[in-house]
Amino acid sequence: MTTLNVAEHMHALGAQAKAASAQVAKASAAVKSTALRKLAALLRANSDTLQVDNAKDIARAIAAGLEAPMVDRLKLTPQVLETCAQGCEQLAAMPDVIGEMIGMKQQPSGIRVGQMRVPLGVFGMIFESRPNVTIEAASLSIKSGNACILRGGSEAIESNKALAKLVQQALSESGLPTDAVQLVQTTDRDAVGHLIAMPEFVDVIIPRGGKGLIERISRDAKVPVIKHLDGNCHTYVDDPCDLDMAVRVADNAKTQKYSPCNASESLLVARGVAAAFLPKIGAIYAAKGVEMRCCPEAKAILVHVNGAHLKDATEQDWFEEYLAPIISIKVVDGLEAAIAHINHYSSHHTESILTRDHMHAQRFMREVDSSSVMVNASTRFADGFEYGLGAEIGISTDKFHARGPVGIEGLTSLKYVVLGQGEIRT
Repeated sequence: MTTLNVAEHMHALGAQAKAASAQVAKASAAVKSTALRKLAALLRANSDTLQVDNAKDIARAIAAGLEAPMVDRLKLTPQVLETCAQGCEQLAAMPDVIGEMIGMKQQPSGIRVGQMRVPLGVFGMIFESRPNVTIEAASLSIKSGNACILRGGSEAIESNKALAKLVQQALSESGLPTDAVQLVQTTDRDAVGHLIAMPEFVDVIIPRGGKGLIERISRDAKVPVIKHLDGNCHTYVDDPCDLDMAVRVADNAKTQKYSPCNASESLLVARGVAAAFLPKIGAIYAAKGVEMRCCPEAKAILVHVNGAHLKDATEQDWFEEYLAPIISIKVVDGLEAAIAHINHYSSHHTESILTRDHMHAQRFMREVDSSSVMVNASTRFADGFEYGLGAEIGISTDKFHARGPVGIEGLTSLKYVVLGQGEIRT
């Protein structure tokens, strides 16, 4: 497309989304649920075809030298597609929050004042690599009564087009406007610049991708942005703790999958349990090929682990989101030092404490300044599907308008409603 054509294309998408948003906002819960169940069925019925389109993207990405974690994010395996389908069904089964009224209170004047939950309108989604985001965004858009414009990365264009076609088929067969979910059909980067600068059509932008993309969107957008920059998640092994449980959870938090933003990148260990804990987890990491970047105290303990790949941690390592089989490890004095370290170095995404001390758990939950804080659980649970949201549009590390995994309620707003019987203000 020429620059002019890109501008025209984006303007058309915006106008179409705005018109469609009015229709989907007033759709009944039953109609929206029907669309979601149809989408789930279409994903399962077209699994083989979708993987053929996905294979084209993967082959092109490998040929272009895309890093392994990014290639991994591209894959639409049968398991990924089944999770997407289940997410659609989970959303369909959930109560419809649109139109619900909360906090209705009688005032001295006689009026009753409360709030009603309503859709935001139109959101723009800009994402890299993961084509399953097309389904997550589309399904949440349908359930929340919004319209959306999706702009996936060029590396997943074939997969995204195939998925978007199924979404529009589900919408059409359910009597909803197909323009309620639209995919930007060009890989021209100018499309992003136009999408984030159309406040007349777009109410909010949600970027999901690398730090560079999100920093650019935050800097240049002319509409509000729901974002997170990166996922430097921490697992803290407390004194006292159940050592076997701590080893199991710390292993899962790091190695269950390396590429997601909720994988633990830093392991903090209380000095009182370090000598007992570190050799156990170190042996597991060594066997799985995980590089350990250690403080001197941790390194002195781990140096005796067979096959351990150890490096000295730098100051930058404590800030780093690796998305790879690498973890930073530090021995700390205890709870207070762990909280201070996390609040200084964390990206405020997800942190977990592994402990047997109830008061330590309570302090950790209160004082750690992150969007998800866990007790005796893997950081890998920080996910909209695992939280029972059906799906997520992203994980926000902002403190407003939404924080943590953003599901249906994060794509809505509250407006005040006033009920009267002819009252006038005196």
